[in-house]
Amino acid sequence: MANIYYDDDANLQALQGKTLAVLGYGSQGHAHALNAHESGINVIVGLRDGSASKAAAEQAGLTVKPTAEAVKEADVIMVLLPDEIQGDVYSRDIAPNLSEGNTLAFAHGFNIVFQQIEPPKNVDVIMVAPKGPGHLVRRVFTEGAGVPCLFAVEQDASGQAEATALAYAKAIGGTRGGVLKTTFREETETDLFGEQAVLCGGVTSLMQAGFDTLVANGYQPEIAYFECVHEMKLIVDLIYEGGFENMRHSISNTAEYGDYVTGPRMVTDETKYEMQQVLEDIQSGRFAKNFLLDHRVGQTQLKTERANSDRSLVAEVGSRLRKMMPFISNPSS
Repeated sequence: MANIYYDDDANLQALQGKTLAVLGYGSQGHAHALNAHESGINVIVGLRDGSASKAAAEQAGLTVKPTAEAVKEADVIMVLLPDEIQGDVYSRDIAPNLSEGNTLAFAHGFNIVFQQIEPPKNVDVIMVAPKGPGHLVRRVFTEGAGVPCLFAVEQDASGQAEATALAYAKAIGGTRGGVLKTTFREETETDLFGEQAVLCGGVTSLMQAGFDTLVANGYQPEIAYFECVHEMKLIVDLIYEGGFENMRHSISNTAEYGDYVTGPRMVTDETKYEMQQVLEDIQSGRFAKNFLLDHRVGQTQLKTERANSDRSLVAEVGSRLRKMMPFISNPSS
């Protein structure tokens, strides 16, 4: 079982008198920077020249500096940039400006585990990874609570890396909800697997297949969308609020019976075999290699798949139906 740490297990003194550079001001970046700032930490935001986020960060009362300069002035550097660009930014702006005794921090272990970033031996390397999107990390913090986090220490040059990680988690609100100790490798491999096999790849492929099956059998695409795509949120919300048991308690007996007898027909031994292959691709670094190669050639595969998805029948039907539902917050179309 995981070790879980709370407010009383962390001390902000580990960050007092130090400067924290948050690199990036996107979803996670803005939440980390603002939460830490309001926890009394001296925060500067590091951004590339011409970043569209500069005005928003300055308007929020934060000091903004070019990435290299921010790193040079900081004691703790939190890297909150897209996985595919971290290696290049590290080589160009971070590595030349690191000093002995610095702490290099991440919210995802991808670049350390797959050796796109190899820090010097005289710095601490930690991870604090909130288990929620940045807007939730920020909102919950302002309400006096916190989103749970994972934390890990990859390299402890100072002997104080764990104290720094826990202090950082406290500064962004994580210890209010509880932080779980992990390793860079465990976080990275489970995160990638969950995204690919279940949360994104698995769920969307299942919904798409259900939609396609109904349409191929002559049912109206709009009905198929409601039954196989739209209502997924209702089920996931019930699970989110109280686990599988809450969902099964809330649905009809008909649906619950169908859950038990039909679910195993969808996730077969062949499906589980493919899940194991996905995990092995992640563990071996094959997925990371392919992902980074695609980035280096202009994201050819990513952009092609994105365009195909945007032009699909399920996307067209969904766009039309969402216009009938103004109660959906922030509709994409």
